[in-house]
Amino acid sequence: MKKISDNVDLSIELCGLRFENPFILSSGPPTANCAMIRRAFDIGWAGAVAKTLVFKPSLVPKPTFARLQFEEKNMIGFKNFELFTERPLEDWLPEIGQTKRDYPDKIIIASITAESDAVKWQELARKVQEAGVDAIELNISCPNTMPGERMGATIGADPKATGLVVKWVKEVVDVPVIAKMTPNVTDIAEIAEAAERNGADLLSGINTVQGFIGVDLETMEPKPSINGLSAFGGYSGPAVKPIALRCVAQMANATKLPIFGIGGISTWQDAVEFLMVGASALQLCTAVMFGGYRIVKGLNDGLTNYLSEKGFDSVKGIVGHILPKLTQVERLSTTPKIKYEIDKDKCIRCDRCYLACRDGGYDAITLDEEGLPTIDEEKCEVCSLCQNVCPVWDCVKMKIKSPAPR
Repeated sequence: MKKISDNVDLSIELCGLRFENPFILSSGPPTANCAMIRRAFDIGWAGAVAKTLVFKPSLVPKPTFARLQFEEKNMIGFKNFELFTERPLEDWLPEIGQTKRDYPDKIIIASITAESDAVKWQELARKVQEAGVDAIELNISCPNTMPGERMGATIGADPKATGLVVKWVKEVVDVPVIAKMTPNVTDIAEIAEAAERNGADLLSGINTVQGFIGVDLETMEPKPSINGLSAFGGYSGPAVKPIALRCVAQMANATKLPIFGIGGISTWQDAVEFLMVGASALQLCTAVMFGGYRIVKGLNDGLTNYLSEKGFDSVKGIVGHILPKLTQVERLSTTPKIKYEIDKDKCIRCDRCYLACRDGGYDAITLDEEGLPTIDEEKCEVCSLCQNVCPVWDCVKMKIKSPAPR
């Protein structure tokens, strides 16, 4: 990695809160208690969202996790049965106050949730504000709750219910209120707009995608198996990043609120993508569970170098950078101005491009006597399948088409 630039300021300000960098721990196992949060602060995280506080601690199914692997990759997706904190509120509140006093420059956010009842939401919000939190995040998006409980994503899937919870909490607290969005809805923009109309100061999203990670073919049981049984759970990790990017972009286009981008962020490159689609800061959980708090150094260094190389002196310069370039599919050009060529010096004769084009594309690739592929420009529809299946970097090259002769 190149020398870290001294000319880039990673600090950000959201709703009057100053974060020393845009990386915050999301509510979950890495923020299960204040001792863990303190260690994270010491390593360099700018803030933390405490694991969701409730009046009645939750009991979590054990084992709690399962991972999805693909080829040589260790983990592309992660399933959990996590609910809310397993610790009493009476233990949390004094710890939060002491941690804030000991780390005045760090941002402590309390995630809270309750049943769809104004009194409970307001009482819990008052308690965490009195404890000294800098902001409150409303967990109206956890998928691991029963519909009959009227908690979590059951609230967050309903614009009216979302608006009510935001309104209830805003009535009784002065600190910024963050509405955490669920992706398990038809239109996340509609939910975000409801939160904004009712006074939310910020949005965060996404929470986990509800999913079922698979079956153990040896034991013929669902994953994870708990005495032979399982259930749908929250799905996170790198595989959900495209969903999260889409949701952040939709929220950014639909509202004027700052957004904490969450979902599949593992590297500084991921972080840059989220910032460019409209996030103002980032929250991470699954990547921390697999790599530890120490990953924040690489995130900060990578982001700093990138901003410096691109000529920006702050994070704010790239927030929402590509939003104007996102449009509806029907507005995209159907007349390609490019073509693809295969660099035969780099080709390893794996035949992937040939087979993919023949059986899943436009049958526009032929093989010569030596097994080297050639693209027939007359047949090629410029779909890019050949480039996507090729295992060799820059073997299938994109070229600008020459203007047609007059």
